[in-house]
Order: sequence, then structure tokens, then C-alpha cells
Amino acid sequence: MVFSLMDMFSLAIHGGEPVRRRPFPRWPFSDDEEVREVLEVLREGPWSAGSQKIRLFEEEFASFHHARYGVSCTSGSVALFVSLKALGVGSGDEVIVPAYTFLATATAVIDAGATPVIVDIDPTTYNISPEAVAKAVTDKTRCIIPVHLAGCPADMDKILETAEKRGLRVLEDAAQAHGAEWRGRRVGSLGNMAGFSFYQSKNMASGEGGIITTNDETLAELARSLVNVGRDVKRGWYEHVRYGWNFRMTAFQAAILRAQLRRLSELNMRRTRSADFLDERLREIDGVEPLEKPPQVTAHSYHLYIVRVDVKKFGFSAKEEFVKALNAEGIPCNAGYRPLSSYWFIAEKSHIPMPLKNTEKASQYEAVWIPQYVLLGEREDLMDVVDAFAKLRKAAGS
Repeated sequence: MVFSLMDMFSLAIHGGEPVRRRPFPRWPFSDDEEVREVLEVLREGPWSAGSQKIRLFEEEFASFHHARYGVSCTSGSVALFVSLKALGVGSGDEVIVPAYTFLATATAVIDAGATPVIVDIDPTTYNISPEAVAKAVTDKTRCIIPVHLAGCPADMDKILETAEKRGLRVLEDAAQAHGAEWRGRRVGSLGNMAGFSFYQSKNMASGEGGIITTNDETLAELARSLVNVGRDVKRGWYEHVRYGWNFRMTAFQAAILRAQLRRLSELNMRRTRSADFLDERLREIDGVEPLEKPPQVTAHSYHLYIVRVDVKKFGFSAKEEFVKALNAEGIPCNAGYRPLSSYWFIAEKSHIPMPLKNTEKASQYEAVWIPQYVLLGEREDLMDVVDAFAKLRKAAGS
């Protein structure tokens, strides 16, 4: 490190006073709406299959995302797996995925019996590179999974163009993108199918849970059967027409999520205003560059606020040191994903047709993640974020 002695000891990581001691807003957030919805299930039932709460939530969530059908399930990972099975993806098929994503994007492909083809990302957005996708298509390619990282939609124009040209299916990984839009259309309605997550950190949270959206009735009915142990809704409870799994959501989760959906737009707008403020202020600090938001992105849901940091300008030799120093100042942050290729159990079952230079740079050197609940704070809370970055930069000198 290259700190001056006085500035070095002013940093909280070296025993100095932190910028902030107060906690940021609590997440998940709930109020009387969730309590009322859950109590109705508890008192009236049913608690699982056959619940009107589940049916209403599926309809409301799908409609909100401009999709015709919603099929609830137990997690975002399951939503991807079941969607792949419904799309007919299996042994001998290849599915193109970004290298910078949660590992479930790839493990869902492996679980479906197919081979993940891991490609690089766009260095300005960290979303899957459409150019890399086009280069990776082979005669074995069956599907593309664009991940809407941090709530920023991937370049769906180019991805859908490649898919149409080569006869491929598109499965959106929208686990982090509740309410996000590309050219005014909400994610979840752009590809053939989409999977969302309701894990407790997500912008809509029920502890665990997921949902599949689609505009295709046949795919919806097949997905609904697969998550319900292969049942057909038109037949009896003990008549199973195909191999399936018990991936059903409970009515308690659906009840919580109905309340969460009603306030999603308001909270996403608040996150966006906060992110715009941080973009403006953090760009003034040498060594910090927020990710770009393409003009086609008409709504970013900001599940994460991600910046690219040149840690050497802050006096650190490694990104992990910078993250620890920012945490010590009272700012929640982390170093983000490792490349999918770094997991041996994924790499040995995947095809990696190109160097992953942008992914490796993001993962090892640049990307710093700030969780979405920070964006729900007041202006003074956001100023603490700015001040913490500025403090670290000042300590490093020029």
C-alpha cells in the first residue's frame, strides 16, 4: 500500500473512525400487508396445492411482466432447470451461458443433461456479450441463457436476432431483474421462457421461491406438470402423465409475494434514483466507474449496484483488500462472482470456446458489488457511500 502514515491510520481498517456506524435499511422488508396475506392463508387455507393465493400470484406476476403465464416453483435455480426440460433441452445439446453469473445458470444446464458453453461478457455492462454468443453457436446449440445481471437487461435485440437466425430457444435468467425493462417490455416476456428467484436477498423476497414466465401455453402447461410431479391439471391427483418433481411453491410464499409485488415498482424507482445519484457522485472520484446502462434499458431494477474500481489508484494491490477497507468504513459490499470456469465441477462438464478476459478482469480486479438495500436509504445514507470511497481515495494520495 502507498498510504501516507497519517492517512493510513485514519482508515477504519487500520483503527481509524469509520465513515458510518449506523445500519442501512433492513432487508427483506415487510409490513402489515404481508402479515394480512399470510394470516389469511394460515386461517383459511389451503397451505399448498390448490391455494387461490398461488394462482392469483402467478397471474399477477406474469401480467406485471407482460407475460401470459406464470408457473411458481421452489427457487430460481429450479425455474431454470424446469424451463430447460420444458424446452426439450437434454443430452447432446449445448446451451450458451455467460461466464459471469451465479453457478445455477450452468448447473441447471448440467442437471438437464446438456453442456454449458461458457462465453465472455461485455466489459461495460458485465452482461453476456452478444458477439461472443454469435461466435459460440454450433450445430449442437439448442438454447441461449442471457442473464440480466444486477437487474440490467442483457442486449436482447442482438441475442434474439442470433436465436431467430439459428433456430434457437432463449431462456431469460431474470433472477435479479424483477420489473426491469428492455425497450419498454419487461423481462420475462422477451424470450421463450424466463426464470425468476425470490431468495431473501432479491428485490422480491419470500425466503426461497421462484417462478417461470412464458407467453407459450404449451410450455406453461408442461412446466406446471413438471413442478407438480408430472400431474396433468385436467386429470386426477394420483394420475401422473410424465416424470416430474415436487417443486411446488407454498401458499405462504405466494401470500408474501403478492404483497411484495404491490410495492415493487415504488421500491425499484427509489433504487433507480439512488443509483443515478451514486453514478453522478462516484464518477467524480478517480478510479471509480459505474457500469453502463444502455439506452434500450428503460427500467433497471438494481438488485445490485456495481462499480468498476481501479484498486491500485486506492493504494491496494488486490480487490479483496479494497472490499475489506470499504466494509470497515461501514459500507456493505463484496467482491462478486468468480468466473464459472473457475469451478472444477462446472468446467469439467462445460465447453469454453474462447478466452474469458473480460470476465476474469471483472472478477479478479474490478467489480465491487453494493447490495440493493443500500439504495433504499436516504440521501445522507448515500452520501456515506460516496464519502467512504472518497476517504479511501484521499488516503492513497495522487
